[in-house]
Amino acid sequence: MNEPTAYGRPAGHETAAVEVHTPTPIVPAHTAPLMPVQPGTIPAVASVVLPDGRVVTGYAIEPAKPEPVVAKPAVSRAAVNIALGGVGFLAVCGGLLLLTTFITALTALITQLITLAAVIFGGYVAVQIFKPAGAKSGNTFHIRKAIFKRNHFNG
Repeated sequence: MNEPTAYGRPAGHETAAVEVHTPTPIVPAHTAPLMPVQPGTIPAVASVVLPDGRVVTGYAIEPAKPEPVVAKPAVSRAAVNIALGGVGFLAVCGGLLLLTTFITALTALITQLITLAAVIFGGYVAVQIFKPAGAKSGNTFHIRKAIFKRNHFNG
């Protein structure tokens, strides 16, 4: 029962017959005649006849056009930004210089006003203290419970 056949397989396991399928060629379809079309609405259709007689039809592909080269400016953006930053810095420095000048002038004015007030008040006090003895004045200055009257200490 399990005796090998001529091909080395046991009996009863014969292979089925092999079927070969051959593709059927497709008959080329005949295209309808082309109608004239105004240019610009539909791209041109190109037809190519192959050596075996088949006709291949398709749209013509226009070659890719390179993008126009944009001319670079003579000066780069970075250089312009740096220059504008320098101009702004100089403007700020000028403003700060004016501000410090104003503060210095204001300080000098306040110092002069204080000095003027001290001179006027000190002069008034000096005139009152150093009056001649014959002058009759009734100014009395109380300092620590001591009384100065007419340049004499009465303690």
